[in-house]
Amino acid sequence: MTNKNIYPSTPKVTGILMLITCLFVTFLITANIIGVKLITIESTLPGLLKGPHTLPAAIAVFPITYILGDVLTEVYGFKFARRVIFLAFFCNAAAVSIFLIGELLPPASFWNGQPAYETILGNTPRLLAASFLAFLVGEFSNSLILSRLKLLTNGRWLWMRTIFSTIVGQGIDSAIFISLAFLNTIPDNQILNLITTQWTIKVAYEVLATPLTYLIVIFLKKHEELDVYDWGLSLNPLKALS
Repeated sequence: MTNKNIYPSTPKVTGILMLITCLFVTFLITANIIGVKLITIESTLPGLLKGPHTLPAAIAVFPITYILGDVLTEVYGFKFARRVIFLAFFCNAAAVSIFLIGELLPPASFWNGQPAYETILGNTPRLLAASFLAFLVGEFSNSLILSRLKLLTNGRWLWMRTIFSTIVGQGIDSAIFISLAFLNTIPDNQILNLITTQWTIKVAYEVLATPLTYLIVIFLKKHEELDVYDWGLSLNPLKALS
């Protein structure tokens, strides 16, 4: 029997839950690493998706963190999702710190890869601040909205809840990152175009992944015998360890 109203209990840490958590952290860190590569996507789709788009390579993997965030919130509840988001944030900060240490260590005299290392793994403080803030606010917004919509719909219309929460979360993420990272460095109309393009593609990613999200959620609820409804739960994101 699926256990629905379990708050304030904490979900049992199973092997599958550990796997989802590790994947969430991995996709976030690797997205930040490959994000320095710019790619061009050719599209014949109508509207904002039409035409060539220059985007960071992270567009291929970063939206998966939102899909996994949806799964965590839907099955295990906002309380646990909140902890995973903070865990991913601190793991990412640790990875960035390690990259910085590697950059500052003096290279061997015969090694000529220092410029490449700095290009791939080095980040300016402005970009780091934009990335960290956008991730936290965007992921928490996505998880919080999904949690509240689950209560309002009594667990129905998962497709609507995941897509709407992604529209808000990814919109906030894109707006914060692009604005903070590129304000006063590129024209304002280009900033707006970048925000809109990334937002549209990320939401389209979520829509296309909806059938897979359904399959994962159905499997987990049955396997874990769990379906958390966040009745009476504080949505304060700072209560990560409550």
